[in-house]
Amino acid sequence: MQQLLCKHPFLFLLAILFSASSIAQPSADNSKQDLPTDYLTADFHAGRREALRKIMPDNSVMVVFAFPTRTFSNDVDYLYHQNPDMYYFSGYKEPHSVLLIFKEDQTDSAGNKYKELLFVQKRNPQAEQWTGRRLGTEGVKENLGIKAVYNGSEFNDYGIDFSKFNKIIYNKFPIDVSNSNDAADLFDLIQQFKSKSKMPELLTGQTKFDNSLYTELTSSLRQIKTPVELDLLRKAVEISCQGQNEVMKTIRPDMSELEIQGLHEYVHKKYGAEEVGYGSIVGAGENGCILHYMENNKTKIGTNTVLMDVGAEYHGYTADVTRTVPASGKFSEEEKIIYQIVYDAQEAAFKKLKGGAKWSEVNLAAKETIAIALVQLGIISDKKDVSKFYPHGLGHHIGLDVHDRGFYTTLQKNMVITIEPGIYIPAGSNCDKKWWNIAVRIEDDLLITENGYELFSRFAPRSIEEVEKMVAQKSVIDNFKLPALESGKKKGF
Repeated sequence: MQQLLCKHPFLFLLAILFSASSIAQPSADNSKQDLPTDYLTADFHAGRREALRKIMPDNSVMVVFAFPTRTFSNDVDYLYHQNPDMYYFSGYKEPHSVLLIFKEDQTDSAGNKYKELLFVQKRNPQAEQWTGRRLGTEGVKENLGIKAVYNGSEFNDYGIDFSKFNKIIYNKFPIDVSNSNDAADLFDLIQQFKSKSKMPELLTGQTKFDNSLYTELTSSLRQIKTPVELDLLRKAVEISCQGQNEVMKTIRPDMSELEIQGLHEYVHKKYGAEEVGYGSIVGAGENGCILHYMENNKTKIGTNTVLMDVGAEYHGYTADVTRTVPASGKFSEEEKIIYQIVYDAQEAAFKKLKGGAKWSEVNLAAKETIAIALVQLGIISDKKDVSKFYPHGLGHHIGLDVHDRGFYTTLQKNMVITIEPGIYIPAGSNCDKKWWNIAVRIEDDLLITENGYELFSRFAPRSIEEVEKMVAQKSVIDNFKLPALESGKKKGF
């Protein structure tokens, strides 16, 4: 079946095609609303809160704020993206909210027990007509299973005695929070928390407030993926691979970088991915030497190699897949040599992967492979100079963030990581000019198992022969032609 999908990736669409909205909230019956039915469940989020409590210190509380809304232009905001920690522990996707998770049971003024509190946006029919539906307190109770939920306007007067806790665990506050006329917006929730907890008075020289522990606890949980998270990551990665495959089959020298970006993201959305997990990188020729190149404004890629680092985000979980392909259909001899070195470095790293392996040893295997080969080619004279042309690390965790929470010491079963060696030789480098403007990165997403790994991104070709074979194929997108714009005709485009 997997081989069939690789040859005919749009068949995959038939299995997962549905209407996806990046702002849709879970529902008691999503099938009746034409929404995806594979969102994380309330039980998942409750399980994550319980897992957190087990590793929190005694008599402590963790405070998790939503991410701020961010301005795109004038009075237009970017599409809202929730703080992954808020989503991980609650499932709540809306802004202007705060979640408190307590180690032990708490008791309210009426004698009711609770272990968590969530303060959310109030229902507002007028606002919802403009910006979309809100869950409100009742929607959270019904769909997310959190019973102690209140409107944000109630946070300031809610009787929480922060002085009694040994630890108040919180993340660093975002610096771009704007103040609106709403007393329950994120700005005011943060200010009210500081006041209620007496943070300004107690912060200097104390141990009660702890943001390093916040990072430690969330990293220890999020770096190990649960089975349902693995399902979402597999889907995000497979969608990304199908985007790579279709672009490989469509790529031509007269295409622009922006067109290539658009084709990737079109395929992602065809398969139900709501967003990209990061700014898409499409660098032709010299632009591939810029590690995080995102302008993608080269109007003709020509016969260069094109480095395409593009990852779909599916239900919050992001892939991170990079392929380097020849726009001409064939790699030049110099490009083949550099590509093979990167491929060999990746293979050397793969051989080290398993539960219990040291990150440092995996890194060294790839780095040594590249260093030895570049010395043999005369591109560098000493192995210690390898960082001139391989300037980044070998990989990272992926999940709710493209650079997900996690530690980089020992690999553990059910971590999902990238392995992404690369070589970048910009013009003007101190080597033979024939190597200039060659940039190659191969990035794959892998699940660490007890005795090895599972290659999630196996659906997109990696070797020179496989890539050239894919580029030689025809794509269903090839027949997608648009007439020239009238404005372009007048200007002679």
